[in-house]
Amino acid sequence: MRKNYFDERIAESYEAKWPRLFEPAAVDPVVSFLADLAGSGPALELGIGTGRIALPLSQRGIPVHGIDLSEAMIAQLRAKPGGGDIGVTIGDFATTTVDGTFTLVYLLRNTIENLTTQDDQVACFRNAAAQLEPGGCFVIEVEVPALQRLPPGETIRAFTVTPAHLGFDEYDTATQSLVSHHYWVEDGKLDILSAPFRYVWPSELDLMARLAGMTLRERHSDWKRESFTRDSTTHVSVWQKNP
Repeated sequence: MRKNYFDERIAESYEAKWPRLFEPAAVDPVVSFLADLAGSGPALELGIGTGRIALPLSQRGIPVHGIDLSEAMIAQLRAKPGGGDIGVTIGDFATTTVDGTFTLVYLLRNTIENLTTQDDQVACFRNAAAQLEPGGCFVIEVEVPALQRLPPGETIRAFTVTPAHLGFDEYDTATQSLVSHHYWVEDGKLDILSAPFRYVWPSELDLMARLAGMTLRERHSDWKRESFTRDSTTHVSVWQKNP
């Protein structure tokens, strides 16, 4: 079983640690984008977490099921209004399957990088495709690796610097891996989280999709469908399962 970095300590403070993710400006465009693709559904979220997107998407009338490794995060989902109505399967989203097929499978906020080997990321694409109906869509939101922002010879880049939260990515370009280090100051106490990731390029993701029998349908720099360019720091990509 893959190591779970989202234990009770992180799950119970998740919304307090990343409050901007729960603001309407961060939620509404995602839900609208996914709802347009899902139609009447159903939809499958890989790494459903506390239900930040699954709950408002289900309120649009789209049945949502989730897969997640963290029982602590799911406990937070269950405690929210409507959380008990969303089906959840505990497991590794790279390999865990559920009954039925879906019009939409989605994976948000760099979560594909939680799979720390290329083989695992390929397996995730194949798992998503296996659970999609023909013509269904697989959506990923992920960063563009920030290697151009690393000064020559350096391996660490700050991505968050506030009085309450410091965040640093530590890169190993030889292995295409990084470790994200977080330091929070809460009530005068220091809370620390370090977790490994594997960064991945858009073209690499497209090849993974092809191996899984899917074709790139669209790519944008954000959920509002702004153009993806060489200056984009993130992308929202949609692959469609071949007939």
